[in-house]
Amino acid sequence: MLGIAQDAGYPQAGCEKECCKAYYEGKEEKKLVTCLALVDRAANKYWLFEATPDFTAQLKKLQEYIAAPDYSPDGIFLTHAHIGHYTGLMQLGREVMGAKDIPVWAMPRMDSFFRNNGPWSQLVSLKNIQLNRLQADSAVQIGSSFKVTPVKVPHRDEFSETVGYFIQSEKKKVLFIPDIDKWEKWEREIAEQIRNVDVALLDGTFYKNGELPGRDMSEVPHPFVEESLQKFSALPSAEKKKIVFIHFNHTNPLLKKSSAEKEKLKAEGIGVAEEGMVIEL
Repeated sequence: MLGIAQDAGYPQAGCEKECCKAYYEGKEEKKLVTCLALVDRAANKYWLFEATPDFTAQLKKLQEYIAAPDYSPDGIFLTHAHIGHYTGLMQLGREVMGAKDIPVWAMPRMDSFFRNNGPWSQLVSLKNIQLNRLQADSAVQIGSSFKVTPVKVPHRDEFSETVGYFIQSEKKKVLFIPDIDKWEKWEREIAEQIRNVDVALLDGTFYKNGELPGRDMSEVPHPFVEESLQKFSALPSAEKKKIVFIHFNHTNPLLKKSSAEKEKLKAEGIGVAEEGMVIEL
């Protein structure tokens, strides 16, 4: 787990509220934007899920975990075209790493977005990245040990589709959905998806309604953690233990070192993502 924050990270630009003051006063640590690394230790390879604005720091953290021959990932899977999920690709370009043919998997609209809009199109023309089109519900074999399957979810799809991913080894299966509008808008039942995996990394952007004073939160829809807790309340404890919330806005108390809200989830047997967390597959 290379990052757990919403697209803007923590602290967030322009925030003078108590949540970000806590960082500047030394009470809380910086949090990087949500990103996963899928690591194959036997082959000494790794793949990223998301290319975030914190790309540089996340590659450095990963190098401390795996002795890869160089910094270049063996591939990157993207969920959608919101700033926290793809803008790190700029670090692969001529101005920085000058990478060569890094495989980047994206859905059709996002593939077209990169090919037809600068500066991203330059990454394609200079062959810094090699775009691979995904198809919803169609598995991609990566390495010898893993399958990755995109699943479409409803979200604010201004420039691309939005997907989550099933990440599967021979032993375990992980669901990764950092962004979705509301569980009720999805054609799939989230409880059923949780039953079919070993770990479910789920959108926990906002803890509750009203978290952004002065802003209409319907313009940035996410399932509030409070809503999700109510929806998951009837699940058996064994199913609740699979759930780990991720992708926290700077206002979300789950981002803090400690909070009453974190303790509540702990009492429910539900997890909160932390940077450096390792899920063995």
